Amino acid sequence: ALLSGIDPEKVVRMTWIIAGALATIAGVLYGLDKAFKPFNYFQILLPIFAAAIVGGLGSPIGAIAGGFIVAFSEVAITYPWKKVAEYLGFDAGSSLLQLMSTEYKFAVSFVILIVVLLFRPTGLFRGKAY
Repeated sequence: ALLSGIDPEKVVRMTWIIAGALATIAGVLYGLDKAFKPFNYFQILLPIFAAAIVGGLGSPIGAIAGGFIVAFSEVAITYPWKKVAEYLGFDAGSSLLQLMSTEYKFAVSFVILIVVLLFRPTGLFRGKAY
């Protein structure tokens, strides 16, 4: 980069500024949607960590794929499928047809994280080894 006239320190500085701005915007938007509580960070820390590990550290495409896998599996397992079953013509009765209660949403993230670490420790997409 130095030979082509690019200042690496300036690139690193701008990257940190952009990352900080995006994190600030994400925090503000999260605060508009949810109420801030003292241990609010824990509710989003485990799914983010699980998504990064599942996708593979160092791989941006893997992080996106891991985020989709973790988010959709949390929703699919804790979703009340009663309306879907009624739409398809099945009689659900008084049950909600949930596989797990919504309190186990974080357990789903943790189980996915453990399974991926057991069978593929590098994640689904291998990132660059530093």
